[in-house]
Amino acid sequence: MRLVVGVSGGSGIPYALNVLQALQVLNVETHLIVSSGAKRVMTAEGGPQLGDLTPLASAVHEDRDLAASVASGSFRTDGMLVIPCSAGTLAKIAHGFADNLLSRAAHVTLKERRPLVLVVREDPLPRPMLQNMLSAHDAGATLMTASPGFYHAPQNVEDLLNFVTARVLDQFRLDVPNFKRWREEG
Repeated sequence: MRLVVGVSGGSGIPYALNVLQALQVLNVETHLIVSSGAKRVMTAEGGPQLGDLTPLASAVHEDRDLAASVASGSFRTDGMLVIPCSAGTLAKIAHGFADNLLSRAAHVTLKERRPLVLVVREDPLPRPMLQNMLSAHDAGATLMTASPGFYHAPQNVEDLLNFVTARVLDQFRLDVPNFKRWREEG
């Protein structure tokens, strides 16, 4: 399996790190795109940095490289996810504004009718963002919030991150080991 992983400038870079770690364990080929906004958030939040994410990816593409492989529909992938997906990136994707590689790769994913999962990380949700979420949904994207469940009795932040990662990767039919599902025996 081959997935494009976009990281945009929303708060929540630990979610991206957790997803990349899970995809590496699952032996999924990953093509990472980190936006300039995400790089600024990494610095501001002091959590995972670019050097924590890039070793986990199979390939890393510069966000300004619109000639990268993932910018073309002829480069086959099994889909794309953007985690976290900022309000600005959501707006670009919802309206087909492909001015950087992240939004171009998302555009390609939609035009090729491949799964595109956008994990938004912002509250409260203002009307323009809700409209953009509906536009992205209508274009074929799956919208998710970085909202962990609590029925699995999380003990720490890692458990919360793992929950969101498992739900996101469910959209690609990938099973995260040891994920406890609701009322599943096991």
